[in-house]
Amino acid sequence: MLQIAAQAGTTDIVATPHASPRFRFEPELVSERIAELQAASGPVPVIHRGCDFHLTPENIQDALANTGKYAINHHRYLLVEFSDAMIPRSTAEIFDRLQAAGLTPIVTHPERNRLLHTRLDELQTWVENGALVQVTAQSLLGRFGQSAKSVAAKLMNRGLVHFIASDAHDAKDRTPALDEAHRQVVRSWGEARADSLFVTAPAKALRGEVLSSEGPEQRRPRRWPWQS
Repeated sequence: MLQIAAQAGTTDIVATPHASPRFRFEPELVSERIAELQAASGPVPVIHRGCDFHLTPENIQDALANTGKYAINHHRYLLVEFSDAMIPRSTAEIFDRLQAAGLTPIVTHPERNRLLHTRLDELQTWVENGALVQVTAQSLLGRFGQSAKSVAAKLMNRGLVHFIASDAHDAKDRTPALDEAHRQVVRSWGEARADSLFVTAPAKALRGEVLSSEGPEQRRPRRWPWQS
């Protein structure tokens, strides 16, 4: 998978093991595995630390007490994955608490969560209050079905997408390649938007920098770092 990512132009990739009731998140073990993978695959792409964070009471309390534990590169950005069965009514309050502690929630693949399909206005409110949104690259290409593709386009058109990532799971069906999705975004929304989604915003997230509310820089991206 790392070789596929490198061949498609990716320079950096975020490893996102789950932090959920089923899967215990162990940062030390993650660091060991990343070191092993990096040694085996070479220097590109660079593997960064992260996780798919579930909003369980235990996780929330632990994240508030250990703000860097679950965040990308232990900085400020937290990838939040919602269950397909339930969206907590207290999500806005939870996000406020996380942000007050210095963490910025990034809602991952809402276009693939049917519960969120009917709550896009609520998602927009979360964004207006400081949360960010990440869409899966293959959703834009229709590979998760027409519904996911349609919602992804709606989110893009409403300006609610801040990152596009691979959410890769294997080397065949859900690969880390982002080049095709990048071309699609350039065709549909322009080069500046693609630059922001694939290069500028991800690079800032990896460094823990605050994302600006200003428009994307006007330059053509040559390499894109963001995958998870």
